[in-house]
Amino acid sequence: MDTLLKQLTHGNALFLIIILGIGGTFQGGYHITGLSSPSPFIQRFINSSWYDRYEEPPPQQTVTIIWSLIVSMFAVGGFLGAVSVKFISGMLGRKRATICNSFIAIVAAGIMLSSKGAKSFEMIIVARILFGYSSGLGGSTHLMYLSEISPRKIRGIVTLTSATFASLGKLSAQFFGLSVILGREELWNVLLCLPVCFSVLQVLVLPFLPEAPRYLFIEKGDDEACEKALQSLWGRGNFKQEMDEMLVEQAAIEAVQPKSVLQLLRDRMVRWQLITICVIYCCNQLSGMSTISTFAFDIFQKAGIPKDQIRYVTLGLGGAEILTSLSCGLLIENTGRRLLFWVGYGVMSASWVLVTVMLNLKDSSYLFPYITAGSIILFIIFFCGGPGAATGTLSSEIFLQSDRVAALVLVGTLRWLFFAVMGLVFPFLINALDSYCFVIFACMSLLGFLYTFFLLPETKGKTLMEITEEFQAITFFGKSFVAGRQVETKL
Repeated sequence: MDTLLKQLTHGNALFLIIILGIGGTFQGGYHITGLSSPSPFIQRFINSSWYDRYEEPPPQQTVTIIWSLIVSMFAVGGFLGAVSVKFISGMLGRKRATICNSFIAIVAAGIMLSSKGAKSFEMIIVARILFGYSSGLGGSTHLMYLSEISPRKIRGIVTLTSATFASLGKLSAQFFGLSVILGREELWNVLLCLPVCFSVLQVLVLPFLPEAPRYLFIEKGDDEACEKALQSLWGRGNFKQEMDEMLVEQAAIEAVQPKSVLQLLRDRMVRWQLITICVIYCCNQLSGMSTISTFAFDIFQKAGIPKDQIRYVTLGLGGAEILTSLSCGLLIENTGRRLLFWVGYGVMSASWVLVTVMLNLKDSSYLFPYITAGSIILFIIFFCGGPGAATGTLSSEIFLQSDRVAALVLVGTLRWLFFAVMGLVFPFLINALDSYCFVIFACMSLLGFLYTFFLLPETKGKTLMEITEEFQAITFFGKSFVAGRQVETKL
């Protein structure tokens, strides 16, 4: 741990990681969770705005639809941001794309802050789309930036900070959402704009920090700028090993132009990487974590937790999430990635089964609502200490430079698409299926467990070329996507 800290503080690496984090996944984590605490106030605001215009209260179904749009339009914006990351990061580079993204977040905050005075729920929807766009573009660029500044030996820990900052964003939203701070009816618009302070800080500071060395070397062909960036990040030293690794990767992709998403989908050589990352992202999004983040108030109200205690329970969720994410940072280079995935998914599935049982028995004992809350906290601990933390690291490790940007566009698209679907559908799903809606989450977690236990290879401590060979060697019932590469797995 002492050696790691010395590595990070020998140059500007730790400072850059923090600046990238507060303007990157922190923003997405905050805005995903930020709606949970002020949700009753925003729904009342929808009612009052409608009444001021039409002089009659809106139908309850209309309020539910508008509220679902406010939630899900964030994901629509995220989808658009994820789709545009290839174009913007390729045209501007990692650093300037990140700065541009922070300007979008600043504009969104201005619109959100003005929405209450204008009595316009439409402005909330527009601001949520822009916040989503900023989170989709910023999250992908953040992860890309981290993976391209980190040496192989600490790549897992460095890329894991993206998940840590997302958890910190969620915890911050839950903390500032307490009624004694900003969780009051007159301040809900301020609460939803708070992360803009970090966006401004990133715009002011990031121009003085280095561009990603791997981007400079492989995509720009500037080995002098690459070495200068490495020295700025990690201090004076010999970076021959890092440069040689980039040379090997550059030689492997020299004859291959960076792929588009369609070209990547057609490439049989990366078929298993695509299947793996798509399955994991789908299981993550449909395992219930995004639903807990956004609809925590409604879920705990359904569970029978008193309303005045719900915000403190959600703060406990955020605390469990950040502590687990930090702990995972210490474990990931020792346990590897694969173990974190299958153990996490297994416990997550069991937790949702227990939640379903407890919700059906909640009237039998005053303890059962709190057992439900405990089960959800257990789910969060194993999600954030497993798939939630390791997914970003895995997705940055299994694709070569020529494939990485297109792959991030694809998985970002899937992530935000499923987030949008859950935002739109869950308010109606919980009304229709009641407690049994959580069985869907249990099944998706079980699917993630089966896939990662039987098929996911370990990537810890391996070069990108070695990881590519591991995936090409996978067979499923004796068949392989790559001819001549047939090494049996557990299936």
